[in-house]
Amino acid sequence: MKLYGGVEAGGAKFNCVVATAPRDRPVAELRVPTTTPAETLPRVIEFFREYDLRALGVASFGPVDLRRESPTYGYITDTPKKGWQHTDFAGLFERTFAVPTGFDTDVNGSALAETLYGAAEGLSSVVYLTVGTGIGGGAVIDGRPVHGLIHPEMGHLPVPHHPRDAYRGCCIFHGDCLEGLASGPAIEGRWNRSPNSLPPDHEAWELEAYYLSRAICAVTYTISPERVVCGGGVMRQKQLFPLIRQKVSEMLHNYIRSELIMHHIEEFIVEPGLEDHSGVVGALELARRAEAGLRH
Repeated sequence: MKLYGGVEAGGAKFNCVVATAPRDRPVAELRVPTTTPAETLPRVIEFFREYDLRALGVASFGPVDLRRESPTYGYITDTPKKGWQHTDFAGLFERTFAVPTGFDTDVNGSALAETLYGAAEGLSSVVYLTVGTGIGGGAVIDGRPVHGLIHPEMGHLPVPHHPRDAYRGCCIFHGDCLEGLASGPAIEGRWNRSPNSLPPDHEAWELEAYYLSRAICAVTYTISPERVVCGGGVMRQKQLFPLIRQKVSEMLHNYIRSELIMHHIEEFIVEPGLEDHSGVVGALELARRAEAGLRH
């Protein structure tokens, strides 16, 4: 039986799956630490060689080159991930397996999966925001992930410093952008403790909600999504959701005249319906679309 292959390439690990369809139970799975391309990619290729693939989808950390006419299409480009800058990524898989290969950002893949199969099923305008080792945001409009000059880079939105926050930020490109102030490493750098070790009532979470709320308001004003899905390791701190919803309501100040935001904001800012599987389901959907000849 020919199978779809999916790769969710994250900054900490690669999740690899093969399945008969995007929402089917995987036939096999593999998790590989994201170390260097020379160590990680051969292990991923070895895993997929065991199966008869019909198509492959790759949902990757970025930035990446998604312009098909570009000589570096399929590359990871100026990523802060050490050792992965300017890596020929999707092209390597396409040449190795000679099957249709879909390629997009990990967050666009997650947004696509949540739109088709998860917490935003049936909606036409959706944003997926992941908060973990880094921060990224993907958007799907009318069933298609948003591309443009490159792709959305919501993790690098400028956000105003909280008046009581002396932390300068950890982004190597911008310092105090959203990722520099609200990612997992930023929380650890500010408090000298890992996020998982901080109690639910620690002041860190009020500060985290402040920055994430600012970003969600900016995204709401610009993209006007019908739902914002928030995932990633930091968002496993469930106390963040009510804090963020309250702050977004206060910051929008009834300017967005939507019944959803004004009276049901718990349905606007939500957890992933696919839990930790949004990325791999999105990668499998990219494979399905590539096989069908669809331009995602």
